[in-house]
Amino acid sequence: MPTIYCVEDDNGIRELISCALRSGGYGVKAFPMAKPFYEELETSQPSLILLDIMLPNEDGLSVLSKLKADPKYKDIPVIMLTAKSSEIDKVSGLELGADDYITKPFGVMEMLSRIKAVLRRTARQEDDSEVLTIREVSLDVSKRMVTVNGQEVALTYREFELLMYLMRHVSIAVSRDKLMERVWGYEFAGETRTVDMHIKTIRQKLEAAGCTDLIKTVRGVGYKV
Repeated sequence: MPTIYCVEDDNGIRELISCALRSGGYGVKAFPMAKPFYEELETSQPSLILLDIMLPNEDGLSVLSKLKADPKYKDIPVIMLTAKSSEIDKVSGLELGADDYITKPFGVMEMLSRIKAVLRRTARQEDDSEVLTIREVSLDVSKRMVTVNGQEVALTYREFELLMYLMRHVSIAVSRDKLMERVWGYEFAGETRTVDMHIKTIRQKLEAAGCTDLIKTVRGVGYKV
């Protein structure tokens, strides 16, 4: 289930958006300003961000600029929300890297439709000839191949998906529950031995090829690369 972060200072609008997203089948985390949003990004990343321009303390365009300048967050799709309707405001957001722009007031169906469109578009972009490289490890998404110093490492389907997710979120500590949700496709209730066992076998295979300590355990949270 994709998770969407909504940064909106108006309590009523924030609650309306949250309810609509949950009804549309999305996980939701909502924030009234930039500071708690930044703090949450340090622990987990969303599938998409709904970002209001008129925020207290730091406006949405400033937040967007920081996101797109940071390698850890630059590929997260962002849809701007604002009461402003002038062309210059729309151009500013799009030039900074926003994926779409919705002007308030907007209909719930329009919002959900735009979110689906952006998620489809960005998913295709991710799958198109993407090669992830960290230290001596290279992961080719389209070829579904992992190499260590040019030597191929054979991974199972789930092992590949798990390593790919961690490498796409480098330096981010990802919880076991999040990995279950994103890699296995459902929220896992109960023990997390499935994730731990897959991490163990990935480590063994990478170490056999000469790469040690790529996947780190984050105590009390999960894993990161």
